[in-house]
Amino acid sequence: MDSHRPTYFARLLKYLRNKGRSREDAEDLIQEAMLRLHAYPKADEVENTESFLRQTVRNLAIDQYRRDRPRLGREVQLEDVDRQIPLIALGPTPDQSLDCQQHLDHLTALLDAVNPRTRQIYFAHRCGYTYAEIADDMGIAEITIKRHVARALLTIMEYGEPREGNFDVGRRRVG
Repeated sequence: MDSHRPTYFARLLKYLRNKGRSREDAEDLIQEAMLRLHAYPKADEVENTESFLRQTVRNLAIDQYRRDRPRLGREVQLEDVDRQIPLIALGPTPDQSLDCQQHLDHLTALLDAVNPRTRQIYFAHRCGYTYAEIADDMGIAEITIKRHVARALLTIMEYGEPREGNFDVGRRRVG
């Protein structure tokens, strides 16, 4: 503890903490009570300083609660809260993520039957790379990239999509 604090400071702090005050708020209330003790008229001598301070911090805590209470009970529009802290996640729902992962697993299983290079090119294209970018990265002609993508699409069409409906990889379920 700080050597400049009175011996009863810790007891007052504990009292306020047990009443639900944060450490910072409790210290502020104790400081305010000590200021009131110091400003107390010298003609009226305080016999028990700790009791005086305890009653003062109790009264100050009640006053602070009453002052803050209207803010606690006021209505807040849901839209205002949502603007500050979004209540709904902006990303896909867990079901959508699971559907997409299952679809991706299905596509991977289908494309396991084709050349690994075809599968690699198809997934690169589905991730948003252009034919030219893939061709440049792999060091082959752009027309070859188009043929690999076409071969992969034919395999997918031949063996079909999952029965539940149509999917677009990485996006919401459609249909």
